[in-house]
Amino acid sequence: MKNKLAILGSTGSIGTQTLQLVDMYPESFSVSALSTNANVELLLEQIIKYKPSLVCVVEKTAAQSIKSHIPDGTTLLCGEEGLLTIADMEEADTLVVAVVGIAGLPAVMKGIASGKRIALANKEALVTGGALVTEAIKARGDIIYPIDSEHSAIFQCLNGENHKSVKRLILTASGGPFRNTPIESFEKITVAQALKHPNWNMGRKITIDSATLMNKGLEVIEAHWLFDMPCEKIDVVIHPESIIHSMVEFCDNSFIAQLGNPDMRLPIMYALNYPNRMSYGGEPLDLVKQGALSFSHPDHNKFPCLSLAYTAINIGGTAPTVLNAANEVAVEWFLSEKIGFCDIPVLIEHTILNTEIIKKPTIEDIYATDKQVREHLSKTNNWRKN
Repeated sequence: MKNKLAILGSTGSIGTQTLQLVDMYPESFSVSALSTNANVELLLEQIIKYKPSLVCVVEKTAAQSIKSHIPDGTTLLCGEEGLLTIADMEEADTLVVAVVGIAGLPAVMKGIASGKRIALANKEALVTGGALVTEAIKARGDIIYPIDSEHSAIFQCLNGENHKSVKRLILTASGGPFRNTPIESFEKITVAQALKHPNWNMGRKITIDSATLMNKGLEVIEAHWLFDMPCEKIDVVIHPESIIHSMVEFCDNSFIAQLGNPDMRLPIMYALNYPNRMSYGGEPLDLVKQGALSFSHPDHNKFPCLSLAYTAINIGGTAPTVLNAANEVAVEWFLSEKIGFCDIPVLIEHTILNTEIIKKPTIEDIYATDKQVREHLSKTNNWRKN
């Protein structure tokens, strides 16, 4: 029986690589729904090829621009309401959530409520609504299947293990493009330099997050919720070769690590097929050819965003929502050259210190906090002074 996929974010990096796997195994997968924010040209190509019954274009003007081009048999939806309709559709077994932003949270919640397998590549759902998501998935007696390479690695390392025997989770990080850059040079970092990730091909926002190590901070928050692990038992280690995707240390001081060449199709395929494994067409890892693997501690002085993520999860409540929203604004401003690279953590810290935290938020509280942060930052100019 085919696994019927609904892919939110089908025109992005994760979405297109998921469709590569569909192409490899047409007997195992079919496509029930696709969505994009505004990349309607690629979406139209995907519609013609995969013939989904539902598609959604979140940006309403972009949706109108292709309305007359949608073939018979496919229904066009728009806005975030369209994402929820896809998440709730009966004609899909697995919901691949690869959209960027907080819009992923209600889609995940709707997908859980409709009984779908959740293959998650959206950080914001767990960063902002981790308590709500984990409560809902546990009530259903299921789990979230992570697509992020680090969380997939942890998931694989824990398979069959007693979680009570875990001493710590170790998330590996490439260190980004500025791992060896002196801190004195950070004020001069350009957008072009920050977008040159040494190992991974990702979207612009995630690439900047990798450069600041905020991406790793957000992953610490995700790991806290995915694996029910206190953040003091979650460490980050710089591993520039990106061959070990993460590790688990157990109470007997033994380690289990997941290794492989950097290729996101591996964690995608694992999430879609768990507990079974299937080839994803990637190049095998040759450890002899690879040679030495290196590790070091992250420099929190150079990369304060990592420490801010630990601060947010320790505060709890809506603090991670504040962190996430402020970071999104900061990255957007950096990419548009409104602020410098070193301004990103300053803006985030200011926002955390100046936003009221709700300890047990509802989904409405999370959205209200996200909106409040964005509105506050759009009106303030004094964040550099604090």
